[in-house]
Amino acid sequence: MLPRLTTTPAATTVFTMVLTQGPVSRVEIAKRTGLSSAAVTKAARPFIEEGYLQELEATERTAPGAGRPASPLAIKPEREFFIGVKITNDELIGVVTDLRAQPLASSHRPLATTDVESVVAELAELVAGLLATDPSYGARCHALGLAVSGDVDKAHGLVRYSPFLGWRQVPLARLAAAATGLTVTVENDVKALTVAEQWFGDGVGASSFALVTVGVGIGCGLVVNGRVVAGAHGVAGEIGHIPVGGEEPECHCGGRGCVEAIAGTAPLVAAVRAASAADADDAVAGQVVTTIETALAAAHAGDPAVREVFARAGHAIGLAMAAMANLFGPERIIVTGDVPGLVAYDLFEEQINRSFTAQAFGAAADCRLLLRPRTFEQWARGAAAVAIQTLFTL
Repeated sequence: MLPRLTTTPAATTVFTMVLTQGPVSRVEIAKRTGLSSAAVTKAARPFIEEGYLQELEATERTAPGAGRPASPLAIKPEREFFIGVKITNDELIGVVTDLRAQPLASSHRPLATTDVESVVAELAELVAGLLATDPSYGARCHALGLAVSGDVDKAHGLVRYSPFLGWRQVPLARLAAAATGLTVTVENDVKALTVAEQWFGDGVGASSFALVTVGVGIGCGLVVNGRVVAGAHGVAGEIGHIPVGGEEPECHCGGRGCVEAIAGTAPLVAAVRAASAADADDAVAGQVVTTIETALAAAHAGDPAVREVFARAGHAIGLAMAAMANLFGPERIIVTGDVPGLVAYDLFEEQINRSFTAQAFGAAADCRLLLRPRTFEQWARGAAAVAIQTLFTL
């Protein structure tokens, strides 16, 4: 079971600041948070006593020419280890991280089926293998984070609906905890990646930002006033299901004209196959486009009909991003996704920027767009980052 720390709001504030922005002195923490120096010292004490924080050698004074040198507080990253696993429809990707979500070991395990019982059994094997890579992991790893696409009820560890896995109402946290003996947190994969960006990535220091993912689906994580937006029912930021294409095409969600139905991997491949076949003397050329990799090859070969497919995808994504920016005005938008999806980014980057700028209202168009490729190991790291949060929220 994950060690419990007696935390207060002040303690959580202090520890999170050191975790995400440290090393940082007590004086600086007090300045940034508005807490008194005494409150900062009191808040940090239990974390120091339990070995989560350490005082570094004094490097600066509290004021120029006066006062004693300040001793920065820093995380002891190997005090606790965490496992994060990204679950896809054909494999498990797992990582072991330290307290700062830095990956220390990783492993992939193929899935022959998405049957829940089989996936949980493979998950247990993956976790056991990761823990066995270093003796200290087993002794100081108590938490497992799982990242799953779809509608996830984090509070109850329930996967309500995952279209790519074909799951409905799966009590994944309970099943995984029974199989691994760890404290388990389950989160939507995009929200998990958003947490990693907020605490350890390009979102550090931003009070509001968005993360847009391009790949099998089109997802979005939102941070507003320093908090990940979950929504009243655990569903928020689903820009993949903003209708931008009129009545066509039909989406797997039951709606029509959704961004995901235009720019998701499967629709892109299908549209490229149709475009390349129509552009050829016969259907042979179109038949070879069966994967996102072959679709990308056709586009990079210069086929104008195929490139138009990617431009349409970029237009759809740009419109959805503009709608989201108009609604809550983020400081920045981080665009990421799985590797094949981001290899395609050069094919629709110009159209994304053009459509976003044209549709964004007023100063919303000044929002910075950052391209940050992320491997599936980094998505797994996002699951570990959510597990790290259990230090405060369980």
